[in-house]
Amino acid sequence: MTASNDRIDHLAIPVSNVKESVEWYTKQFACTVKYQDETWAYLEFQNINLALVIPGQHPGHLAFIRDDAETFGQLKTHRDGTQSCYVKDPSGNSVEIMKPY
Repeated sequence: MTASNDRIDHLAIPVSNVKESVEWYTKQFACTVKYQDETWAYLEFQNINLALVIPGQHPGHLAFIRDDAETFGQLKTHRDGTQSCYVKDPSGNSVEIMKPY
């Protein structure tokens, strides 16, 4: 059963250097840096968020916000305060299920 009004929160793409990637994206596009450290950055665009991740630290993924996130698995609290778990779709892609924040 799906929750009503499911929403894609962000896409996460792998990058080799977070700092260089943040500089490139912020120069090329209108976005705001919401978080950045050595292993990932979170950029806010008008219609979606983009996470830039180091592959060994975070998987590339698609993230959904769900009211019933805990039904997908045990939620982990992340350093930015969000709570989520990761599942795999039938093709093996990582999907993050986030509790509303």
